[in-house]
Amino acid sequence: MGITLIEAAKKFWNDEDGIGTLEILLILAVIVIIAIAFRKWIIQWVSGLFKAADDQIKDQTNPDLEGLMPE
Repeated sequence: MGITLIEAAKKFWNDEDGIGTLEILLILAVIVIIAIAFRKWIIQWVSGLFKAADDQIKDQTNPDLEGLMPE
């Protein structure tokens, strides 16, 4: 016969597979270490993205609004 819903819920609750707190902390630590190691490169990359976006905004011209304004 099949497993009842309560038995399945108990089995799921007691299952210890999956990501635990220690694994999550280790992953976060590795990400922080990588970010610290490459912080200068990351800052330059983000600054370049913002500069490129700023340049594109400045290069755009204002649309001609004469036909849109009522007289």
